[in-house]
Amino acid sequence: MKPTLINLDDYVVAGEGANGVSYNHKSDPTIMLKIYFRNYEAAELELEHAQKVFNAGIPTPEPGDLITDGERLGIRFRRIEGKKSYARAVGDDPAHTEDYAREFAEMCKQLHQTELDTKQFRSVKEQYLYLLEKNEFFTATQKQKISDFVKNAPEASTAIHGDLQFGNGIFVDKDGKREKYFIDLGDFTYGYKMFDLGMVYLTCKLNDEEFTKSAFHMDNATAARFWDAFAPAYFGPDADFDSIEKEIRIYAGLKTLIVERDTMRPMPGFRAMLEGTIY
Repeated sequence: MKPTLINLDDYVVAGEGANGVSYNHKSDPTIMLKIYFRNYEAAELELEHAQKVFNAGIPTPEPGDLITDGERLGIRFRRIEGKKSYARAVGDDPAHTEDYAREFAEMCKQLHQTELDTKQFRSVKEQYLYLLEKNEFFTATQKQKISDFVKNAPEASTAIHGDLQFGNGIFVDKDGKREKYFIDLGDFTYGYKMFDLGMVYLTCKLNDEEFTKSAFHMDNATAARFWDAFAPAYFGPDADFDSIEKEIRIYAGLKTLIVERDTMRPMPGFRAMLEGTIY
């Protein structure tokens, strides 16, 4: 895809994440951009995934075209005016953390019940095995044990967001109705839901305080409250939460492969979830 050259003077910064910056058009409220800091291939990959996900009927902002500011690549989207992420909503209104968590859980349940055309998307196992092959920080022995675990994980043909956390679910209240969308779809795949839920757990329970405040607008205690309300809403109030947490911590540890790809450095805090379990 050949990117369209844009003039950033026409845009204003709307937010910043780990991988890039979002911009809103100064005069056209229907246009926004996401421009990547690095990893140029990620822009094309996310656009390809976003188009497929949108066409599959999963609620996500309508993707436009590949763009460049002359140095970096990005994507132009149809902007959801007045949107707010669940992370920002909790940060602005922590008294209603549990309400937002339950709402996000229902959104995630619907996603994980969505059957996909597996010819259109990569499987989550294929994605993780590729990331494992490229990872420079695990030993050969660790890689073999992780590979065996991933290959033996349960199979499913339902949607996996790939970076499922409360900053990547957004909503807007419009005409008395709440519209909800998923964003940041560069790692979208299909497969076993725990590969997704591990990231929800990681962002709620495993990040350090400074990062949680910076990235998600809340402290760790509030993030933990979010998980404590999310889990029974997602799994059911009578679920065996001790067993669920034991399993989900392993999948949270596997998210090391995503995080280390993006940060290009080892993340021992997340790897700890794999020690004594997979290796």
